[in-house]
Order: sequence, then C-alpha cells, then structure tokens
Amino acid sequence: MKIAIPVRDESQTFFGNAGHAPLFAIYNMSGSGMFKSFNFDGLRDNPKMQGEDAHHHDHDDDSHVCSHDHNDEAHINAHYDMSASLKDCDYIVLKRGCKNTINAFKQENVGVKKYSGELNNAKEIVSFMANEFK
Repeated sequence: MKIAIPVRDESQTFFGNAGHAPLFAIYNMSGSGMFKSFNFDGLRDNPKMQGEDAHHHDHDDDSHVCSHDHNDEAHINAHYDMSASLKDCDYIVLKRGCKNTINAFKQENVGVKKYSGELNNAKEIVSFMANEFK
C-alpha cells in the first residue's frame, strides 16, 4: 500500500495545502494490525506547482484566497494532473484541499485522509495515522 504526504522539501516537513505542495513524500506500508511499518519510497514533484512559489501558498489559516476562479477549466485540469501523478497511491494525507483537489483524487481512487494534528514530519504523521490505512 502506498501513501502520499504533501511536503515542503527534502526535510519532509508537512505542507498542509496538498494542492499547493511542491512535493509529495511517498511511503510504502507493509504488515497489518499493530505490526504495520512504513518505508520511505521517495519524493515526487507536484506537477500542479511547477514554476510557482510554494511559500506563497502555504498558510496555516484559511485567509488565503487564490487569484484564480476555482471553476476555471485550467485550474480544475491542474488538479487532475496532480492526482494522476499519484494514481498508484492508495491514500493521500492532507490538512486541507479544495473541492477540485478532493474530486480529482476520488476520480483516481486515491483515498483522502485528513490530518490536523501538531506533527510536522511526514514519517511521523504516516506512523501516527497507521490505523487509518486499511
């Protein structure tokens, strides 16, 4: 089973807004029950964010307003490009995502799990959420 976590950079610092994350950390889960383990598989670029400044988009509050229309066709298609790049994953963990992000992952059969805790490292988050992955 593969799980994607949006991250800021190679340090694997959790990036709350999946649609604007520069990278995704991919983890492979093995085992079952209380014997689950997670192995880092690598980082993937977010095709939706190519050429954009990720620091501009990572906000802990909900006051950020994008300059585009959320119903804009190019905006919607960018979400589907992002989800297609993770279609081999079983789950993505995110803090928030717009309706286009959620719909795009549903189309690729990637389960969406929400994490709103205090942990900031992808490995710690995926381990903490182990029971969420079936």
